[in-house]
Amino acid sequence: MVNLFPTILYSCMIGITLFALFDVLQRPKNRQSLFLKALLLLLLIHLGGELFIYSGAYVYAPYLAGAQFPFRVLLGPVLYYYAYESMSLEKVIDKKVAVITLLGPILVLLVMSPFIFLISSEEKLALASPETRDPELWKIALFTCTATTLLFISYTIVFLGMALRLHNSHHQQLKERFSNIEQKSLEWFKPILIVWGMVWLMYAVEFFLNALKLRWFGSGVALPVIEVIALATFIQKALHQKILTQSDKGVPHSNKSRTALISSEKMQLISSKLERIMKEDKLFLDENLSLNKLSESIAETENHISETLSQYLNTNFFQYVNSFRIEEAKLALKNKDKLITTIAFEVGFNSKTTFNTAFKRIVGNSPTAYRNSI
Repeated sequence: MVNLFPTILYSCMIGITLFALFDVLQRPKNRQSLFLKALLLLLLIHLGGELFIYSGAYVYAPYLAGAQFPFRVLLGPVLYYYAYESMSLEKVIDKKVAVITLLGPILVLLVMSPFIFLISSEEKLALASPETRDPELWKIALFTCTATTLLFISYTIVFLGMALRLHNSHHQQLKERFSNIEQKSLEWFKPILIVWGMVWLMYAVEFFLNALKLRWFGSGVALPVIEVIALATFIQKALHQKILTQSDKGVPHSNKSRTALISSEKMQLISSKLERIMKEDKLFLDENLSLNKLSESIAETENHISETLSQYLNTNFFQYVNSFRIEEAKLALKNKDKLITTIAFEVGFNSKTTFNTAFKRIVGNSPTAYRNSI
């Protein structure tokens, strides 16, 4: 029996994924693109498996039922590998992580072995209907689906958590070295991870509800709709994400030892030099100001400046530079004829969204509310 609505949606998702894969195949070879290709291939297998069931095609090849399970467990790990190659300074993935990844499909095949070898194609087809299924064989099928789903969810939670931690670390180290981080921070990645996590958790919930013969108003509808939105968003963002250079990656100083390497007197001197050059030369107006440029301007090492900012001023480079930009913006906002967007770019921001966020964090009000109050 064909379930029309999800069949249409999963067909669309397969088309979107194929288009993205073709696009990536035309690009220069690098490890980030390699793992994006692998992720798209795994998504194709996963989507194909769902379409196989919803479209009713399983009646023509029941022996293929569940063939996507060993591949689907790799979705979380490969998404993490894509994040690792996009954001990590390290070039080699930890061997323990690689072993755990390979263990996933092996475990799935082990729990699937009774279903694969003890049930014939005719018996698998008969399991699709309550009237024709064998109770004992149904128990084997139910165990197989439950075990593989739990393995899939476990792997997904672990590797999405690792990807989130990696993204947070990447975001933090960017704030320690750059004043504008929009093009480097992969801000889109975190919400996408959360949405994917929700989608795959919903998949598990939907499976268990179906196994218990329970249905809700969104059964067969909500999951495909959310999945197509998440897939389209991820593909659009991933295809437009530039390859980060090694200088855009690094380990945050705040993750390292907090023991001071320079004296408090030295940090006080660096702090004074920083404040003087910001106020007199207004380096913060340079939207591309980086820790490296600032280091050259005051003739101090990047490490010494970072240590001063984190341990003496209790801030980071991103927040320190933006604090001067916001003070300059507060003065500019007194001119009520000037557009707020114009002011944002004039004081060194390259995004109105980042300007609004920084302004509200520092001042407590939005730029518009602040302007109306003066």
